[in-house]
Amino acid sequence: METLAGLLREYRAAAGMTQAGLAEKAGLSEQAISLLERGTRRRPRVDTIEAIGAALGLSADQVERLLLVAKAPREQGGVPVAPLTPEVVRVLPRQLPPTLSDFAGRAGEVAELVKVFQSAKPDKVQLAAVTGMGGVGKTALAVHVAHLVGDSFPDGQLYLDLRGYGPGTALSPADALSQLIRSLGLEDDRGVPSGISELAGLYRSRLAGQRVLILLDNANSASQVLPLLPGVPGSAVIATSRRALTTLPGFRHIALAPLSEEDSVELLATIAGHHRVSAEDAAARSIAELTGRLPLAVRLIGARLAARPSWPIEHMVRQLKDEHRRLDEFGTGESGVRANIAGTAEFLANSNQRLDRRAAAAIGLLGLPDGSDLSALTAAHLLDVSEDEAEQILERLVDLNLLSSGVPGRYRMHDLIRTYARERATQTLSEDARTDALTRVLQHYTAVAWRSQQLTHPESRRHALASPPVRPVPLLPDVPTATTFLDHERDNILALVQQASASADLRGLVPELAIALFGYVEVRSRWIEMRTIDRLGRDIAGELGYERLAAWLEHDLAIPDAEGGELEPALDHLRAALRMFQAIDDLPGQARSCTSLSYVLELMDRPDEALEWAEEALALSLRIGDQTVVGISHLALGRLHSRRGEYELARESFDLSLVLAKKSGNPRSLAKRLQIAGQAYMEAGHHLAATEMERKSFDVFGRLDDGNAQAECLQHLATSYLAMGQPTEAAEQAEAGLKLARAYGNQQREGLLLIELGRIRAATGEVAAATTAWRQAATALQDFPHDAAIAQELLAEQQHT
Repeated sequence: METLAGLLREYRAAAGMTQAGLAEKAGLSEQAISLLERGTRRRPRVDTIEAIGAALGLSADQVERLLLVAKAPREQGGVPVAPLTPEVVRVLPRQLPPTLSDFAGRAGEVAELVKVFQSAKPDKVQLAAVTGMGGVGKTALAVHVAHLVGDSFPDGQLYLDLRGYGPGTALSPADALSQLIRSLGLEDDRGVPSGISELAGLYRSRLAGQRVLILLDNANSASQVLPLLPGVPGSAVIATSRRALTTLPGFRHIALAPLSEEDSVELLATIAGHHRVSAEDAAARSIAELTGRLPLAVRLIGARLAARPSWPIEHMVRQLKDEHRRLDEFGTGESGVRANIAGTAEFLANSNQRLDRRAAAAIGLLGLPDGSDLSALTAAHLLDVSEDEAEQILERLVDLNLLSSGVPGRYRMHDLIRTYARERATQTLSEDARTDALTRVLQHYTAVAWRSQQLTHPESRRHALASPPVRPVPLLPDVPTATTFLDHERDNILALVQQASASADLRGLVPELAIALFGYVEVRSRWIEMRTIDRLGRDIAGELGYERLAAWLEHDLAIPDAEGGELEPALDHLRAALRMFQAIDDLPGQARSCTSLSYVLELMDRPDEALEWAEEALALSLRIGDQTVVGISHLALGRLHSRRGEYELARESFDLSLVLAKKSGNPRSLAKRLQIAGQAYMEAGHHLAATEMERKSFDVFGRLDDGNAQAECLQHLATSYLAMGQPTEAAEQAEAGLKLARAYGNQQREGLLLIELGRIRAATGEVAAATTAWRQAATALQDFPHDAAIAQELLAEQQHT
């Protein structure tokens, strides 16, 4: 009797193909062809026979012959065996949930996963894991891809929710294997063994020779997935988990981030209506931001809007902006965002691992501070543990996607997880415990800022205001290390200052932190941050009666105004500061206010008044023996003499100031005084002397690794070289300065250098290049109106020539 196995071998041999060649051409596994030719598998699917026929180039009659043989009853011992009755024919499993009709985005991830399952390797099981925080769309992506590649797995698709993260108890490997075995056609419980090894063996035997796609959803660990993997090639697995499954061998790992803004808006539009969303585009983008671009949250809001067609989207935005009710807007049941996040937290809290329980307990505290991210050191202060312990806890939370870590040592909490964390903190921690945690962080930042200022301004009178550090300060051996440390924490510090300012229990810590940051913001030219922090600090210090702190912060508020060209407000701050220092009989503060008054009045073209204040500053500083202010006073006098054309007197004053800086052993002070002297010479038209001073200043700042200050030196050098008729050299200085300004994120310096570069281009007849530079300058200086006006004026002049 003709058999399928014999006929298939005959056709393959006639076509001159190997089993491997036929398998590849038909889109099947080599093992599947082998099983058919050995007669082990006698009843293939119709589409399998058709694929083989197409691959062999068979005629329609030949394909029909194969189909008839495949359907014929088979004999056992010469006795015909009746075909299986419909009641006992095994139905191939098709267990995949439906794909979402509103599935949006993820084009890159979809393409990568499809490639995994369609580029079959005959000697390997195809494996992929999709991981990410709860609600990020892991299951939706996995199901979507499984449907796309389902035809490549003709023997069925299995789906199993492993229940790794609530509600309910996680599925044990034994229970999972039992369910999968039944899905593969073993319906008699008496045939299912009880031991995990026997179950795994039976499961893999049932899969042998078949092409089945298995979707293992919501796993809580690699150990939950490992026993469920096929033993031989042919079948494939997609696993999803909130936990990184990096210990699973041979898996392609896809870590899902929240959707892009565009994809979030598109998803919202698909659910709530495209016309409606396009009519309120700004509100729709706000929804994307407030949902953290989390697909689950976007879908829930979209569904609420769809059910309320008369609601403006802006109304929903206003509701979501209330952090206290935000999670309520994302569903309150088991399918809501809160329950989704809580499932992961509860998994940790109920773990038998001590680290897991500590990580669960840390969630509330880690969500307390405003800010963009956390370092392990900051977390250590929040949690009141060592830095090593904090890092272990943070990494455990990263494993469960409750935190993310884009760069080593920095950790970020998704906005909705932060909202949940703060709810948890309110429910589980006393107000005192929450206040103490934020106090420790504020004290940590204050101690680091004082350490930085000791390095940048070792002789500053502000140091007398420092409180002793409560905990050890991190090792910051030099200025570059200290300023880089604060660069990384800048946004977090600003956010925490504003947060603390609104708290009755924390606001008293703000003034000292503000004054401690002086060295950092001055060195980095962070004038906008300086104005914001010092204004908050001054107001609180005044309210609480911290008179000396208030006076110094009033003085320092003049600096960003003066640097931005707002000279009248700067003068007002300095006069107020002088009065405050006089009221408390603080002579060093008075002397410093006098030098600053001299500087601002000189900028205002009031040299006679400026000279009086410089002389007053010198007298006060000599009286109290403050050599730092003596040096600054001589510097102010040098500027004024230079301005009045008294070149020799200027040189004598500058020399005295520089000698005192050298004696102090403070190279930063020396470099700054050289720079100011060079600028004074430049403004007076003494360009050879100016370039000499600026070159020396540039070299000292270079030894201090302060490219920000070097950029200012290069700006002055560019101006002087252009004035001396050396435009090529001037352009080189300006372009080098631009690179440094951009590297340090100093937009004001970038804009001023672009203005200078435009002047150089205009001087050499490059009108288009000059116009481009001035337009770029106007853009860079949009937060500095006085300087931006210079660029706009140059553009206007250019248009009229």
